[in-house]
Order: sequence, then structure tokens, then C-alpha cells
Amino acid sequence: MSPALPLPALHASHSGTWLRPANGSTGAVSKGEAIMAAADTPVLIVNAPLVASRLGYPDLSGLDLLELFAFVHPARFCVPTPRGLAQALDLDAPEGDEHVPLFLQQAAARLIENCESADWPEREGAWSALQSLVRMRWPWAQVLAPHVAKPERAEKWLFSRLPEWEEAAERPAPSQVVLSDAQVLGELDHLTGEGSERREGQRAYATDAARTFAPRDKRGVPHLLLAQAGTGIGKTLGYLSPASLWSKEAGGTVWVSTYTKNLQRQLRRESRRAWPSERPDGSQPVVVRKGRENYLCLLNLEDALQGGFSGRPAILAQLVARWAAYSQDGDMIGGDLPGWLGTLFRKRGIAALTDQRGECIYAGCPHYRKCFIEHAARASAQADLVIANHALVMVNAARGRDHAQRPTRIIFDEGHHVFEAADSIFAAALTGQEAIELRRWIIGPERGSRGRRRGLAARLADVASYDEDGGEAVEDAIEAAHALPSDGWMQRLHDGEPSGPLEALLAAVRATTYARDESGSQEAGYGIETEASGLTGELIEAAGDAAEALAAIRKPLMKLGTRLEAILADAPDWLDAQGRARIEGARHSLGWRVDLVAAWESLLDRLGGPADPEFVDWLAVDRSPGSSAGVREFDIGIHRHWLDPMKPFAKVVLEPAHGVMLTSATLTDRTNDGDPWESAIARSGAEHVETMPLLSAAESPFDYASRAEVLIVTDIRKGDLPALAGAYARLIEASEGGVLGLFTAIRRMRAVHGRIADRLARAGLPLYAQHVDPIDTGTLVDIFRDDPRASLLGTDALRDGVDVPGHSLRCVVMEQVPWPRPDILHKARRAAAKDNGGGGNAYDDRIIRARLAQAFGRLIRHGEDSGHFVVLSPAFPSRLLTAFPPGTPVIRLTLEEALQRVAAGVSGEEAPTSASAEAKEEEDS
Repeated sequence: MSPALPLPALHASHSGTWLRPANGSTGAVSKGEAIMAAADTPVLIVNAPLVASRLGYPDLSGLDLLELFAFVHPARFCVPTPRGLAQALDLDAPEGDEHVPLFLQQAAARLIENCESADWPEREGAWSALQSLVRMRWPWAQVLAPHVAKPERAEKWLFSRLPEWEEAAERPAPSQVVLSDAQVLGELDHLTGEGSERREGQRAYATDAARTFAPRDKRGVPHLLLAQAGTGIGKTLGYLSPASLWSKEAGGTVWVSTYTKNLQRQLRRESRRAWPSERPDGSQPVVVRKGRENYLCLLNLEDALQGGFSGRPAILAQLVARWAAYSQDGDMIGGDLPGWLGTLFRKRGIAALTDQRGECIYAGCPHYRKCFIEHAARASAQADLVIANHALVMVNAARGRDHAQRPTRIIFDEGHHVFEAADSIFAAALTGQEAIELRRWIIGPERGSRGRRRGLAARLADVASYDEDGGEAVEDAIEAAHALPSDGWMQRLHDGEPSGPLEALLAAVRATTYARDESGSQEAGYGIETEASGLTGELIEAAGDAAEALAAIRKPLMKLGTRLEAILADAPDWLDAQGRARIEGARHSLGWRVDLVAAWESLLDRLGGPADPEFVDWLAVDRSPGSSAGVREFDIGIHRHWLDPMKPFAKVVLEPAHGVMLTSATLTDRTNDGDPWESAIARSGAEHVETMPLLSAAESPFDYASRAEVLIVTDIRKGDLPALAGAYARLIEASEGGVLGLFTAIRRMRAVHGRIADRLARAGLPLYAQHVDPIDTGTLVDIFRDDPRASLLGTDALRDGVDVPGHSLRCVVMEQVPWPRPDILHKARRAAAKDNGGGGNAYDDRIIRARLAQAFGRLIRHGEDSGHFVVLSPAFPSRLLTAFPPGTPVIRLTLEEALQRVAAGVSGEEAPTSASAEAKEEEDS
């Protein structure tokens, strides 16, 4: 038996609570006894917030082994469960809940042993960090102190240890090359490896992908490929083959854009087949790029370490500093920072350490040369492959600081999400939260606020003192920005006492939205909204006053931008390279804010006037479920979206590019009526450029007919929550875990979880849920993937992008047909589709089929996977059955019959096919 640390240990799950004294045996205890024991003396626990929620005691604290793991092994992966800790520490996993307390004592002992080891790889910096944590009274500090030896020489502070980036010459324009099919297939054979299976679909896909790298024939007209790639054809290596070949021969950069962080991680792994981790000169041929808000801001961290944080957040800052010294790239969201670390403290703690608000001072920062964001930006300029996300690619194309670095060869993987990404990026929203952020950016922190955030005057003090007109513009902008909402704006609106023209506008928006609300407040978790038409004179007058206030802000900002350009053009003697870079950064930020304010003015000018057919405008009050009052408002505002967001996407992203590929397993619409490519073309932007896209399709090689079944349960009545919960519990029991449950409403998901979690836990079947367990979504998926007996409930975020191959996911259960929510934007697009001859129902059906196909795609990830896809909907329309791969057996049956098939495993030999099932059923809309 492994040695055990002599400290009491506590474990709580849905099946019970167990306590083990420092020197004694484990016993079952009540929740009250567990709480008293934890309050009496620090106890060993794993994931304190999760244990606290299981005990119903939010103030629980103790010696959390996850915090200890983050200190001892920063930047290492660990699933935040006893089983996950056992794997990370090479210990035997506990066989049941009653064995967990002893395991916690053993795991704590192992971690402390690692600190005493001569070859502890993360020793550097540990002693210094521990001294700070002792002063902060971190519960683990006194336990660790005797085991972390003081180094012979003083340790360098984090900020002196981090490497600096170096300037590099601008990369020349790529050569114009044409890739032959033989070259591409040769590269594909090299990447897949000797002796690998030869997949004809993958080979055709790779040669089609190569067409997008051909020299462009006409300015503003890229080579455009839409590629349907069935699950399992090997699309990643299919497009990396021509991409790696082109980057090598042309000397250019290829951008691969994804929608999910999971695919980014997969791409990074797959890219190692084509590129080394480093070139001979030490530079990176493959770089992962994300938005600024994903990376650790060193200036924010320094502020936190020097007193900007207090209490528990200050401990978090120390653990983040430990991680920063060993991180690969400083990525805090989806990188090598454990996703669970922030939830052990508070989410805002992690957010406060990133550049959430565009407050970066660029070269004015003392850590500029070591900045993780600048490292990634410079590395990507020299990279052969940049792995990014849809939002970053679009933002970079729209307002990137360096035009030479804007992507010209782009592969949009998960291409079915390009439409919704564009819909978000090219939208405008004048809300209270957005306006108060602009105020803070211009003015700086409110009186009494803590932190390092600085306004324009502080950031450009030297410029203002040198250039009189520039200084005057800064003063005018600050004075005008006082018209924007300030801290406490929401409470003032509730009290009927708005301050200033923008708050008065928001008060009128709120009053109008509530006056027109017809929802009956039945879904308290949803916001409420109303069309921006037929508005009252009071609201229109308030909009005019707000527009004048915004113009008064925009004009001095534009003047300031002009003055900064003049300073750069005729630079004073004191302006060194660092100062020039800082002013360039300020110009970029100013341009972004000027465009933002101009968009708000345009939005307000439209109110009360004729509708613009290009846009959809509405008023909204954003709400979420509250703790006691039932509902909590968190924002109010006016929204504008393009009716077709692919118009700006085509102008900003497609036209400047030379080659663009959109690919996905669900790019086309599986329908028996009409052209399956129609919606893919419409949602790609192809209709708005002067070219016909190349269309390519490769079918999945998986044998769905024998490895999967779609079961449509016909005897669970809609709205019967007890029956719904019972069905989920029995399906999880029949499958013995491994169930991914998908819901269309958070409220129902929470209710089902609350009814069945304890029952399943007593059977040794752990159940986790989004918006219930205090764990981030990525970590929940890690836990689910790690434990074949676990099940996971979630919403839209789990319907796409979750990759859990093998036995851990063997059954997907949807509570009902995923109908689109009939909000104002959806209704407008549905009406436009009907006017264009497509029909409103057909528009909805395309969306539903795509969602069903994405959800079904979670089930079979590899050729050896098998399982059931269950829909608890007696009124499942037969016309939607084409969403599933051809040949997949589809059976309408009772819950009892479904349980028998799930318990027995997949056997589709005698099941009716989707076509025969459809023929037997009447159409039900």
C-alpha cells in the first residue's frame, strides 16, 4: 500500500459522504457531520466547489489536492477527479466512493514526495512562490514548507525568467506555385505513414483541397472550395497535405480556422506529422493563435502579485505565476492552464488576468518584449501554419494591425459554423455593458476602483504634453465620455433615475421591451426582446439625444487619431522605437473605437425611420435565472444584425483572399428534396463573390448500418418532466453509463439532473451536468471521456465539437427535436427564405437536420465505435430522418423496447432502415 499523509480526508458524491480521520478507518457520515468535520480542521478534498455543492455548504474550504497539483506540477494535464489524479500520479485508482478518502491521503503523500525528489522538473521558482503563499495563509503552505528546500542561489522572478521575442525581417510574398495531384498524393502518403490504410475518399479530398492553392486569376475573386467530408475520411491530413506542400514550395502561411478548442488541440497534434516542433533556427513552423482575451496579460499578473488581488484571488495569482513559467504559450483558455483552476477560486479571477477589454498599452508595457500575445503574433508572421478560430480570422481580416499578416490562404474546418461566427462578428450592439466598457477605456477606472486599468490621459500623457491639439482632443473625449453609463447604471434604471443621455435611452428601451413582452415570463432564463419598429416618440427622442452624445465622443477620438498619425510622420527626437510601437497600438485601438461608435450612431439614426432591408434591429433585456428573485437582468440594449452576414464576410474575408476552403462533415443538407448544396453555398458567402465554388464530397467510410441505431421513443409525452427524468435514468442504467444527454433548455436539464443524479450515483454511475456542476465545459468533457461509467448532460455546446471516441460515449440521448428558437432574428431570416421561394418550413428543417446530424456525429468517431442515438419525441417528423447517414437503422418504439436494445448493444441487422421506417409513418409536422 502507498504511504498516506496523516490528515483527515473527505469525499462526497451523489451516492453519499465518507470521512477518514488522520489515523483511522473510513466511514460513511451524514452531510451535517461532514460539514462539522471540515469546519473543525482542514480536510483533504478534491475539487472543493464540487464537494461544496454536493454537501449544500458553499463556504466549504480545506486542503484541495487540485490546488496542490497545480503548485507541484504546473502546466500538466490532470482530470480533476480521484481517478484522474491517480492516472496523473501513477497510483491505483480507488475502486469505489468509499475508498476515495484513503486515496486522497496517498495522493497527497505522493505529491509531497515529488517536491522532495532531486529530479522534480518544476522545482525552479517553487520555493519563492511558497514564501508568498505562506504569507497569504494558503492552507497547503504550512504542509509543504518542510518539503520544499531553499535553493542555494536566489531564484529569478518570473518576469526576468521569461524569454523575449525578437524582431524578424518581413516575410516575402509567397511564390506562385501549382501543385500537381502526384505531389499532393505523395505528401499524403508521407503524412499518413507507411502501411496505413489507403482511403480513396481522402485522396480525392486532398487533391480537391489543392485547387485552392493555385495562383489567383482575378483580383477580388478567390479560389473557393466547399468540401463535404464524411466523418472518418481523415480530412485533417487531407487538407494538411496540400497545405504543407504549398507552404514549403511557396514560402507562405496557411491559416486553418476552427470553431472549437478541441479541434485546435487535435490540429496541433496532427500537424507534427508535417512540421517539426522547431526549425533549426528555433522558430516555430506551427503556431496556435487566439484572441487577446485568451492569453495571460503579464502586466495584469504583476499587478495581482503586488497587491491588486487579495484573499483567495491572490493565491490564484501565485498559482498562475507558477504556471506561466512553464506554459507553452500563455494560453489560459483551452491551453495548458488547467481548465478547472479558475473554478477552484472564481471565474473573474482568471478573466482579470487576461486582456478582456482591449486595455493593452503595447510598447508602453514593461513586459512588452516578453508578452505571450506578442510572441504568438510575431511567431505567426513567420509560421507555415497558423491554427486559429473563426472569430479571430474574421477580426484579423476586418481590423488586423498589420495588413501584410492578414490571411490569404484559409481553410475553415467546422465550416458549418462560419455563418454563425460571421453573424456575431459583423453585428452591432449598443448595450449598457458595451457602453460602460467604452467609458472605462476613455476615462479610466471609476473613483475608488482598484486595478491597473488606465484611461486615455494616462496612456498618452507624453503625447498630450508634446502635441497641444492631441492633448485637447484627449480632454474633449474624456469630457464627452461622461455621457456614457457609469457604475451602478442598472440599479439607477430600476429606480427610475437614469443619469445622462445613454442611460435615459436604455431606460426607454427597457420600458418599451417590458411593455411589449408577450412571453408571460414562462422562461425566466431567457431574455425578452421586441422589434425596433413602431417606437414611441419618447424613445426616438432619447435615441436622438444619445446619438448626439456619441458623436461628441467620436469626433475628438478621430482628431486624436489624426494627431497621432502626424506625430509618427514627423517624429520628435524623444520618440524611440518603443514609443513608436506604443503610438501605433494606440492608433489601432482608436480606429476600432471610432468604428464602434459610428456603428452605434448608425443604429440610432435608423430608429423611427424606414427599415433597412439589409439589417434586423431589435430591443432586448438580457436576463438569467436568479438565486432568489427568479430572474436577474444583466444587460439592456439595441441590437443590429445583418440579415445575411455572409455579405460582409465575402467583402472582408473572401475577396482579399487567394484561396479559401470550407469543410465539414455536415456542410451539405441531407434532404430528399432539392439541391443538398443550396444551403452550403448560401451560408458560405459564395453568392457574393464573382465565382462558382468548386464542390467536393467524400462519404464516410463507417458502417453505420451495423454499428449504430436511431431509436425514436414514442411514449414520453412532451412536458411530462417526471417521465423525461425517468427515461434518462433508465437509459443511463441500461447503457451502464457512457450517455451524452442533450437538452434544448437549461431549466429542464437542471430538473432532470436533480431528480436522477443520486439514484444513478448509488448504482456507481456518476452523472455530471453543465450549468449544475461548478466545472467548465471542457473539463466536464475530460471527466466524461476519462470514466466509461460516467454520463454527461448539456446543451448546445456539447452538440458539436465534442470528440469522445471509444467506449466512453456509447449512447446519445436528445430530449426532443431541436427546434430553432423563434426569436426576432430567426423569424426575419425565415421570412426572407420564404420570400425567396425556399419556404419557411424548409428553412427550419435545414437547421434542425444540421443539428441532428451534428449531434449524431458525436456517436461514431472511429470505425470501431458503436452505439445508439435516442430521441425522446413521439412526434418526430419523418421528413427529418434524412439527417442521419444513409443506411442507419431508424426504429420508432416504446421506452421499454428502447431499453432492451440499449442494454443488448447495437444490432441493426433486423431493424427497418430509415427509408422503410419513413414509409410506415405518417408525416407529422
